[in-house]
Amino acid sequence: MGTLFVGGALTLTLGALAYPSMLGVSQASTAQDRIIAQTQWGPLTELDRDFVVKVRAAGLWEYPLGQVALQKGTTPEVKEAGRHLIDGHAALDDACRKIAPMLNITIPNVASPQQVGFVNTIESSSGQQFDTNFANILRVTHGSIFNTISKVRSTTKNSLVRSLADMANDTVLDHMTVMEKTGFVNFDQALFMQTTPPKLPATDLTPPAPQPGAPMVVLTPPPNPTSTPLAIPGGNANGATPATGATPTPTVG
Repeated sequence: MGTLFVGGALTLTLGALAYPSMLGVSQASTAQDRIIAQTQWGPLTELDRDFVVKVRAAGLWEYPLGQVALQKGTTPEVKEAGRHLIDGHAALDDACRKIAPMLNITIPNVASPQQVGFVNTIESSSGQQFDTNFANILRVTHGSIFNTISKVRSTTKNSLVRSLADMANDTVLDHMTVMEKTGFVNFDQALFMQTTPPKLPATDLTPPAPQPGAPMVVLTPPPNPTSTPLAIPGGNANGATPATGATPTPTVG
């Protein structure tokens, strides 16, 4: 899906949309303001492209952790945070899967090795340690991407990316808030981790490119979603885009 051309809308420079080289809790590129494509929705920069990939990748590990929180969380607040992860990332995932083919962006099917490590750390714990790991790791990662959203929203000239940034801003702020409401967040530690990210190799921070022909993973919305789908030109009345060959639930790790 990420390599489709839509109605001749894109005029790409040679090698414009190569898969991002680095996407974790770190800077993605040294030339993110470089325009890599001219589209009918405005110019697309490296930062714009990497942002769409980041939002997609975030859902691939946070959505299943939301499901785990419903099973292993020991307090109503932790379970509620899990519900917000499921609801919010299902809607953001739908938006990414719509926008990506329109902008000729390849999006991943699995999270990065760093993100899989987050999942393993949280899922392998239990009791109050699960609650603590869940709330703190997710507060740090949401706080980190929150700054990226601000930069993208204030600099992008692409209307599709701008709409995704608006949606992501609301969702990530909501997720930060519900993590804080659990009472398990260590704010001093969270701030330190956000401002002093680990120096990891690019391979750890980059979601693997999808295998050719592999069905696209779809994050299924909950039975009664509260997040508003992103309205995209060409979508149906409720903003949904049919997915072909989709799997109902992602498997991370």
